[in-house]
Amino acid sequence: MYKKILVPIDGSAASSRGLNEAMALADDQGAKIRLIHVVNEMMVVASYESTIYSGELITALRESGQKLLEKAKHQVAAAGIAVECELLEAHGGQAGSTIAEDAAESHSDLIVIGTHGRRGLSRVVMGSDAEQVVRSAKVPVLLVRSNV
Repeated sequence: MYKKILVPIDGSAASSRGLNEAMALADDQGAKIRLIHVVNEMMVVASYESTIYSGELITALRESGQKLLEKAKHQVAAAGIAVECELLEAHGGQAGSTIAEDAAESHSDLIVIGTHGRRGLSRVVMGSDAEQVVRSAKVPVLLVRSNV
């Protein structure tokens, strides 16, 4: 049923649970996993522009994202699952939109995304990339809640 499963990762416990679920599905379905990590430059500029050089921080975020992708890629490949990965950037937008757009462009059949399951004020303050993905994706989305 699924041939390509898109899995956005960010290094969180929720992201790790999402990846584990995606691996189980991919193994069962004989699907490939597409790992992505989204660097959101607008969050960096808005949060840190007066205290540090945003260019250096963005470079560090790109490097960190690439390391996350490599680690996850090795985990998936070690399980015998075909895997591809890409570092993406949300230029002026939100990560959720970038994830949904990538699913369409990469011809993914399913998005598996870990979520913290925040509610109330923390959701309003932090936002919800997962919710944005659910609202804008053209393919099915499986939300995997973290234990935390």
